Amino acid sequence: GRPQHSKMYCHPNDILPLTLTSATQELFGCRCDEDVTGDNPYKILRKEDIVQDMRMRAAVSDFSPMKQLVLDYPEDELLLVYDRDFIYGSSFYLVLTADAKERHLKPVVALGVEVALEREPSEVFATQKTSEPQPWISLGSEQEIEEESVTDSRPRYRISRVRREFGAPIFFSDRNAMETKDGFIECTPYQDKNFSLKQMERHTGVQTIPNLKSSSTQTQWTYPRSMCTQYEPREFSEEKKENCLQSEKLKNFVNSVASRFEMAIQQNEIMDVFFDDWKALSEEDSGYGRKADPHLKEYQSFTDLHFSKEKTISNINWHPTINGVIAVAVTERLSFEDRINGSTKLLLNPSLILFWSFSDPINPQLLLECPDDVFSFEFCPSDPNIIVGGCMNGQVVLWDISTHVEQLQGTRTNKRENETPVVRYCAVSGIENGHKAPITDIQWLPGTFEVSRMGVPMENKNGICVQIVTCAPDCCVMFWDIRAPRVLQTMADQRKQKVEEKPLENPHGVPNTFKHLDLTWKPLIRLQLVLSTTFCPQDGELVYTDWKLEKDNDSGRLFSAKPSHRFIIHDGQVNTVRRSPFFKDIILTVGGWTFAIWKEGVTNGPIIQSSCSQKKCTVGYWSQSRPAVLFIGKEDGNIDVWDLLEKTHEPSQTQNITATQITCIKPWIVSSKQHLLAVSDHLGTLHILEIPWTLRSPSSNEKLSMSKYFEKEVDRLVYFEKRREMRAKEKKDYEAEELRKKTVRYSI
Repeated sequence: GRPQHSKMYCHPNDILPLTLTSATQELFGCRCDEDVTGDNPYKILRKEDIVQDMRMRAAVSDFSPMKQLVLDYPEDELLLVYDRDFIYGSSFYLVLTADAKERHLKPVVALGVEVALEREPSEVFATQKTSEPQPWISLGSEQEIEEESVTDSRPRYRISRVRREFGAPIFFSDRNAMETKDGFIECTPYQDKNFSLKQMERHTGVQTIPNLKSSSTQTQWTYPRSMCTQYEPREFSEEKKENCLQSEKLKNFVNSVASRFEMAIQQNEIMDVFFDDWKALSEEDSGYGRKADPHLKEYQSFTDLHFSKEKTISNINWHPTINGVIAVAVTERLSFEDRINGSTKLLLNPSLILFWSFSDPINPQLLLECPDDVFSFEFCPSDPNIIVGGCMNGQVVLWDISTHVEQLQGTRTNKRENETPVVRYCAVSGIENGHKAPITDIQWLPGTFEVSRMGVPMENKNGICVQIVTCAPDCCVMFWDIRAPRVLQTMADQRKQKVEEKPLENPHGVPNTFKHLDLTWKPLIRLQLVLSTTFCPQDGELVYTDWKLEKDNDSGRLFSAKPSHRFIIHDGQVNTVRRSPFFKDIILTVGGWTFAIWKEGVTNGPIIQSSCSQKKCTVGYWSQSRPAVLFIGKEDGNIDVWDLLEKTHEPSQTQNITATQITCIKPWIVSSKQHLLAVSDHLGTLHILEIPWTLRSPSSNEKLSMSKYFEKEVDRLVYFEKRREMRAKEKKDYEAEELRKKTVRYSI
């Protein structure tokens, strides 16, 4: 690179710095360090050529900003000077007056002190006399160097062929190697002494040359230290402002920089100077045909030979506040008949939820004891120490792990070796009040609202999550409230006023957080999605309904509203219904051998539906950072990564994770540079995968592109629906016309 000067002088009024593009340098023969150099920096340009260039290339010409200065130049030839050291801020400057041109081209002579002081700093040349080269005096070293030099003494061979034989076929024949010199090489079974000589002495020649030195200079770097500067704005008075604006110094400054300012404005109009080239470079690397590795990488895995043996993972959840901690629910790999036959064994082997930590991949950090196998559980958003789970027998369970937070954070020092704490549940609902089938999903309602007994949403002023919603294959959706009933709360307050309340008994160390709900917990609202006993929803059916209860005018009883829409799209049981984190009206459903994407409010069907895959789809999840990416787990242990902006008919990539069925997928964002994907399988192993950069970094307009894509798919559905209605009307009119013709023919 070129040396950088710590100080740049303002240029004289008779020159104008300018920057020439490579095309202009090629056109006028002034290429840097080729046509013009530091020793020969001058180039004469014809005024006619410059005017012709401005006329042909208009605003693209580098001389366009100084058009009037070129036209006012009195002579036919202008002087262009190559500013190799960027003294005036550009690689060239143009001489604007004839006197300045003569001064530049005049040979440099010894200048007096007075003349030197009148010139600019860049025109003051050193007057010291440089050392003159001396003639070479030979001392006889040439002969010695020539004797020690290596010369090529091998004979040269030339092979030629008669011209008329060019292109003619070549015929090969056998010959006797003994009849030709060097026809063969003998490989002796012993070592040849001629090629194992030891060098005892060697002649070398040395010639001295003048010492070479290379040096460079940079700004002095002092020892770094913390510093701060405090300042306050100072404003001129109105009188000082007026004097400054009317001063000759300001006017001269404005006149001197006006041309450069106009040039900068014109360059900004041609090119966007605020464009982020680095960001564009990264987006180019993430486009189609990128070289970056797009595959999921194995980060860590968890399994336990005792608690996970012969069990499968039914659900996984990352701890919302403690990084590197993840909880998994393990269930028995048994059919319904096997569970009945082995009920006694199941009682001796309780169901558990295991807490794993990245700091200890061998031993679980915490165990939650469950009354039955848990198919779904969730952390409370307002209090991560509260956990709710749904069991296989239809019961709802609550845990409080507030006393074991230090255990999960790894800050407890009195932990016994290889001892994992077991936490018993605080409360469980009665079997007669819960679902009649396994609870497949459970969710906390947001802390901003709650639901009344009529199913009407209400504002929750406390901002604490107090209600839960569950669903099961018994066609019921239930709402649960973890607060104590008002009647019991009133009686407890009255009892407390009379006598001092005794602490509740706690023989097993179970917190009394939800003691008021244990075995008496009932759902607040029960929604029945099936209104008749003759209809039973099929596998793969999606039901859209309103949870607000309606009142019967005759009996006064509350009943669930009839589902507003029913869709039978999937060819198997639906295992995933999940909203997009970027579009609240976009929903992903997975079931059977297909997945579908729906838009809330569009009743014509799914806006996107995948073709049937060769293996059954077991789970699906949206990417948490890219609106166009989703992950689909398969029964063969593969994960299909779909990038809807790249492909919509097939997955962008398919990667094998395990040899058995994938049961759960749950992504987690650790930081902007690390995104993890938790994947569990049917054998009880939890795989933690690292999401690559190409699957976690969205493009600058990815969300907008996906929004437009969804809108186009909605328009496509509306178009086909209109075509279907039009065809049905044409068919009906045709049949009516045919019936009329037959009636007329029979009457005649």
